[in-house]
Amino acid sequence: MYVPGNFATALTLTILSAVFWGSWANTYKGVKNYAFELFYWDYVIGVVLCTLAFGLTLGSHGNSGEPFIANLREANGTNVGFALIAGAIFNVANLLLVAAIDIAGLAIAFPIAIGIAVVEGVVLSYALQPKGNVAFLGCGVVLAIAAVLFDAKAYRTLEAKAGTRLGIVISVVSGVLMGAFAPFVTRAMTHAHALTPYSVAALFSGGALLCCFVANVYFMRHPFRGPRVSFRGYWVADSKNHLLGIIGGIAWGVGGCFNFIAAGFVGVPISYAIGQSAPLIAASWGIFVWREFSSAPPQAWTAILWMFLMYIAAISLIALAYEG
Repeated sequence: MYVPGNFATALTLTILSAVFWGSWANTYKGVKNYAFELFYWDYVIGVVLCTLAFGLTLGSHGNSGEPFIANLREANGTNVGFALIAGAIFNVANLLLVAAIDIAGLAIAFPIAIGIAVVEGVVLSYALQPKGNVAFLGCGVVLAIAAVLFDAKAYRTLEAKAGTRLGIVISVVSGVLMGAFAPFVTRAMTHAHALTPYSVAALFSGGALLCCFVANVYFMRHPFRGPRVSFRGYWVADSKNHLLGIIGGIAWGVGGCFNFIAAGFVGVPISYAIGQSAPLIAASWGIFVWREFSSAPPQAWTAILWMFLMYIAAISLIALAYEG
């Protein structure tokens, strides 16, 4: 299987993972009359297809480690279960985050959820895999949280939607779950007959897909806001809507595979922390492509500048945490 040959390559993969994780949601902007719960089915299918493609190509050829299929056959069963659980946890967290953004607005939901996820994910994964300089890693995480807060401050000037207690509660739950999947991935990649990054990615996506038959069906029948969503809307949807959903899933899958591959070299705490700088990329799309800040006041642009500076500093410190 392919593995990064040096730290520079692994760091590039973690940064690219943030790019893809911060970009996939753009595909939803292109759909029309398509509920997010229905879009999500195409999205998770795209994630599964992408991770399988990585496993059968990069994960099956090369001189390092076990090939993809052989590793799935021989890996410790407990690790397989942990990877599936990680995907299921992520899936629920992702669905809740979207619901929280819809209810409370991006400026409230995103910083609460991602802020909690970064701290929890790094701390728990570091406890299982203490790889990297804890001082640099900790300072980098603090700066990443500061960047998310500046991002929230910038968006707060645009959004008229007021946050509700329900939205805040959902954001907190989403953040706790989003941070909780990292230690399961760490455990699956580091104990007994460990899974390769490609096996983890494929099982992770499989766990997310299986979870959809419970979590997404539930949210279709019991949405936090609006009417119930019927599966009929999925079957009559335009092919463009389905294609955009699959492309969105592939984008997340590429980011996920890059992150897990890099984690095999630098460790999950560092890879996860840099990958969770995805809000920087999402904000860049909003600023430069969707022109969300074309009429924003000066204080919004000041907050945006500080957000970029904080993220650059965070990534730099987290990269310095690598000790070889």
